[in-house]
Amino acid sequence: MFRVSVTFCCRELGKRWCSGLAGESGLPPNLRIVPNLVQLPRTKRLQATESDHPVLRKCDAVVPAHLRPQLAWVESLRSPEDDHLGVTELHPDVFAVHPRMDILHEVEVWQRNFKRISHAKVKSRAEVRGGGRKPWGQKGSGRARHGSIRSPLWRGGGICHGPRGPTSYYYMLPMKVRVMGLKIALTFKLAQDYLHIVDSLEMPSPDPKFLLDLAQYRHWGQSVLIVDVNEEFPENILQATAGLKTVNIIPAIGLNVHSMLKHESLVLTLDTVKFLEDTLLWHDSRFTPLYPFKLPYRDFPKHA
Repeated sequence: MFRVSVTFCCRELGKRWCSGLAGESGLPPNLRIVPNLVQLPRTKRLQATESDHPVLRKCDAVVPAHLRPQLAWVESLRSPEDDHLGVTELHPDVFAVHPRMDILHEVEVWQRNFKRISHAKVKSRAEVRGGGRKPWGQKGSGRARHGSIRSPLWRGGGICHGPRGPTSYYYMLPMKVRVMGLKIALTFKLAQDYLHIVDSLEMPSPDPKFLLDLAQYRHWGQSVLIVDVNEEFPENILQATAGLKTVNIIPAIGLNVHSMLKHESLVLTLDTVKFLEDTLLWHDSRFTPLYPFKLPYRDFPKHA
């Protein structure tokens, strides 16, 4: 019996050794990877570098010595193939901050609640109808003592400690926290490759299908938020986005955390990037304790 087991083990080891020399894998055929599927083609966007493409925009603000500007591709809406016109520099204190999920959640909850008004209201025992007299005598009946059938203990009576709307959930976060929430949201969009920079919003056609095909060709996702610093948008893009529910356009002054998180991709123009950098970096340098934000600042960045 021992000789048979030794012979079987030596035979199996010999088979494995021979298959190893022949370049075969020890896995069964159903678990082996087909050779043409081992090296899959890379579908991710190329990394933006200064050496290969021209820099269309540089950071106007001073970049700290220990940091370097972030680079992003500049695209165009004129043609689906115009996705690598050049690169632009993004300030690291706006588009590469520390990812604070707690601040992002705090700003999102505040933005949902600071305009919330609850109209829920229930009637107390003084407001329900009936129950003006004592249901029975205080003594002698053997039942519990009651003064009104509209007590909260009775069916159909008033509600104690119920909602007494309208109730406002208004509260304000400090301006520093709100600004940091915007920076963190922009950082997440850039890190997840969902931030796209375009030179302008000029489109050759007002057809919504052209915009949808362009977003699908460039893998912008299911929903797109387009932001421009000008309040008057080109007519073609206004007509293209008028009937679309997944593509929205807003001015840069109204950009907020909730809108960025609700959409998958964020599309900014070059002028919008400059506006966001100037405005958000200005909040880092203002002196809050002696001069609150509600007072007008003379050095507040103004854009046409």
